[in-house]
Amino acid sequence: LVGKGRPERLASPPGGSERSERGRMFHPGRSEDGVPPMGTCIADRRVECADVESREAGVMSIVENRKAFHDYFIEERFEAGIALEGWEVKAIRGGRAHLKEAYVIVKDGDLMLIGAHISPLSTASTHVHPDPTRTRRLLMHREEINRLIGKVERAGYTLTPLDLHYSKGRVKLAVGLAKGKKQHDKRAAIKEREWNREQQRLLRSPH
Repeated sequence: LVGKGRPERLASPPGGSERSERGRMFHPGRSEDGVPPMGTCIADRRVECADVESREAGVMSIVENRKAFHDYFIEERFEAGIALEGWEVKAIRGGRAHLKEAYVIVKDGDLMLIGAHISPLSTASTHVHPDPTRTRRLLMHREEINRLIGKVERAGYTLTPLDLHYSKGRVKLAVGLAKGKKQHDKRAAIKEREWNREQQRLLRSPH
């Protein structure tokens, strides 16, 4: 009979598959500084694709380290937790963090964030003695840490902080596995960025 029997299961929407939290990587291609995109994002849609990816992953940016994209080619991105004190979490929520002088080192088998500046709020408790640039341990799975340490020690890569962001309500750090740019690479990236801006200006201007 028509209408009898079990209904057909609807197909999953495109891109609707679940993503694994464990070992999740961020794709390069979100910056406007010449980082080669991955996946289906083409060069002139980097910003649009990055916005879509961020919304799908429930990620909200806090602060970016633009200097990293100027100085390095970012080959892979990884997400790390950070061992933070209570006053630091409140200060980050208050927009009092920056990564301009920050870098990541290997120390005693762990990854450490050096030079990230977090300014305490004026309402911080009097018994707290904050150090705005203290060394902070990064929290990742041991196999990920070991892989990154191997890349740094044997393949000459650098680890650089890319951004602070919220992921499911928690403060996370995007860490880039990077190779340093030579001076001519930096000049080429600047020229490309300026040309892209000029193209956008011409597109917006009335004919």
